[in-house]
Amino acid sequence: MNNYKIIFAFAVSRTNKFEAKHFGDVDKYLIYEYSNESFNLVSHQVNKYKNLDEKPVHGSIKKGDSIIKLLQKNHVQVLVSLQFGRNITLINKHFIPVAIHNCNSENVFQVLSKHIKWIADELEINPPEYRLFSINPGALKTTIK
Repeated sequence: MNNYKIIFAFAVSRTNKFEAKHFGDVDKYLIYEYSNESFNLVSHQVNKYKNLDEKPVHGSIKKGDSIIKLLQKNHVQVLVSLQFGRNITLINKHFIPVAIHNCNSENVFQVLSKHIKWIADELEINPPEYRLFSINPGALKTTIK
């Protein structure tokens, strides 16, 4: 049994489903704590920053910084989404980005649990910039440029 305690933010729609949107453009974030080999819902945070900019621009630094602060207040360590936009170069300084493919709200816990040691190892290394994890249902770790 592992004794990891890791806080995740899942980027979801109003109906708690993963959708093909960038992390910063979703309706809300479900905050889960992984411990004792299971995921427990801690809270949900409405993404009040998704329409922050007057001009719809992907990669808005103001929007990215606002979302980073929101998630840091919730002690989030790992971000889980179907897609990430240009702000991945901002968020990977604070969080591990995990792009999930061929996963849905029902099997995401099983898929993440299968790769939890890799995620925990990355947190322990604590590099200046975390690498992107692409999980499909295997895992690939890449440097973000």
